[in-house]
Amino acid sequence: MPFKILKKEVLAPRIKLMEVEAPYVARKAKPGQFIVLRVHERGERIPITIAKTDRERGSVTIIFQEVGKTTYHLGTLEEGDYIQDFVGPLGKPSEIERFGTVVAIGGGVGIPLLYPIVRALKEAGNYVILIEGARTKELLVIQDWFEPIVDEMIITTDDGSAGKKGFVSDALKELLEAGREVDRVIAVGPAIMMKVISDITRPYGIKTIVSLNSIMVDGTGMCGACRVEVGGETKFACVDGPEFDGHLVDFDLLMKRLKAYLPEERLSLELFMKERGLENG
Repeated sequence: MPFKILKKEVLAPRIKLMEVEAPYVARKAKPGQFIVLRVHERGERIPITIAKTDRERGSVTIIFQEVGKTTYHLGTLEEGDYIQDFVGPLGKPSEIERFGTVVAIGGGVGIPLLYPIVRALKEAGNYVILIEGARTKELLVIQDWFEPIVDEMIITTDDGSAGKKGFVSDALKELLEAGREVDRVIAVGPAIMMKVISDITRPYGIKTIVSLNSIMVDGTGMCGACRVEVGGETKFACVDGPEFDGHLVDFDLLMKRLKAYLPEERLSLELFMKERGLENG
């Protein structure tokens, strides 16, 4: 059964929001989970995190960045169009408890996944500090979603066009060096960002959770492409995660595996863009 696109919005250059009619997914989804979609019958399966659900409307909102063939193709669809497959919710939900002070850190399009997690953490009675970072001001998204549900919000941009100039890791380091008591850190974004965050919190003994969505392919544990090493053991990001203890993840191996299919991905995108008469960039 194809899934109808109810709403489409361009949030920033190459970053788009889609609200998709998927009542069964909306009914069951919990913070931290994801879906796997196929744009058309011959398309590849890609995992995308769940940003919002509306049970009454029977919809799921996803936010994605156009980086490869499938996300570019998805971005060409409009309201009223249909997505072939929209499977979920998949993955283990986030651990939601009253931890105390939680710092939630989102880099790039990692920020949408944090919204349902942060909302649940706040409802559980936590004091939540959000650190959102992007390369430049125009790539910062959905800040207005977070404003009503966080206690503090810190914005960073690489070029200093908004908030503090620097990286999200710099903002976290400042908090900790200032003596702020932090009970838990959640980081979602590029692998290198999550690695740096985990390295910063390790000496402080602060439990640090990272989400390894970016390495997943099949999303059901069948393909084995999302193998990661956590605490010396092989795990599958899609069924054992996507969240893991950042202090136990072998990030060097993870980043090496993330590059495994780069030549094929580049070729696929080039052929798609040429076929559609589009420009990549």
